[in-house]
Amino acid sequence: MKKVLFIEDDTVVRENTAELLELAEYNVITAANGKSGVALAKKEIPDIVVCDIMMPEMDGYGVLQSLANDPATQHIPFIFLSAKTEHKDIRKGMDLGADDYLTKPFEEEELMSAIESRLAKVAILNKIQEKNKTSQPAEFENRITSLNDLREMMKEYEEQNYKGGETIYEEGKQSNQFFYIDKGVVKSHRMDEYGKELITSIYKEGDFFGNTSFKKHMAHEEYATAMEDTRIYAISKEDLKEILVTNSNITLELIDVMGDNIAGIKEQLLEMAYGSVRKKAARTILLFSQKIRRHPTQSIRISRSDLASVAGMASETLIRTLSDFKKEGLLEIEGRNIKLLNVEALKRIS
Repeated sequence: MKKVLFIEDDTVVRENTAELLELAEYNVITAANGKSGVALAKKEIPDIVVCDIMMPEMDGYGVLQSLANDPATQHIPFIFLSAKTEHKDIRKGMDLGADDYLTKPFEEEELMSAIESRLAKVAILNKIQEKNKTSQPAEFENRITSLNDLREMMKEYEEQNYKGGETIYEEGKQSNQFFYIDKGVVKSHRMDEYGKELITSIYKEGDFFGNTSFKKHMAHEEYATAMEDTRIYAISKEDLKEILVTNSNITLELIDVMGDNIAGIKEQLLEMAYGSVRKKAARTILLFSQKIRRHPTQSIRISRSDLASVAGMASETLIRTLSDFKKEGLLEIEGRNIKLLNVEALKRIS
């Protein structure tokens, strides 16, 4: 009989839900606040935790972090249950490492389904790990043979949609997910000591991005923002790690891709430090064209501030340089749209 820890400060909800779970043949233990819930979890080591967010003494976020920091409890599946339905609250819970999120009022079927699916996932992963201790079965070894297979698998995970300008994650916030872009463009960026934005990378359709460390509770070191309407898929680092362990043939390929991103960032920073104004502007336009569109002569829609921050120059300087390029017949400008007319000439600018 699986053991469920239910943490809820509302007596009626706690007792009624516990009764439902017991009728479903779960061994249920309950706590009336976060602090006692953490103590009970560490003592009883339940198979799964269902926890409210807004509670006295310690809220649900604190419970999750406390359990995640203890090796004895960090593996326990965790489901948030709360009346908080705002997007940012749900995202905060998932970023902290929660496995699922249900909102009150909930249907009995929803709760049972969430618990059953999480317990089933744990059982499957445990079975895979046991098999891997003796041999690597062909069914898992051959499941993913390329990054394209990984991209398709990512679509089975959490779908997230953002409008242009919306923040995907923030510097300093918990980093427990890895991302794949199915549609759109994303920029990663930081703020320098003077409050000026520095774009560190641009990601387009088909790219992976995010903090690649598998250490628990690592914080993001930069911001990620959608540059246009964007659809991404997010996978927990725990799930990604399991995929890479059971499909080791793509691990090096993924490392190479992420390594290319790092090399590109280094090249960009060198250009910003030592390149001429014209060269930096030309290289930045080519970079955006390469990242955003498949063909370099297609128009790209990009703000002048984003171009300037990548090039490492003032917006006014960039605008003057773009005007010069237009007069020289290297590109066309219509509002925020830029169309490259002579790619080879732009590459030769020094």
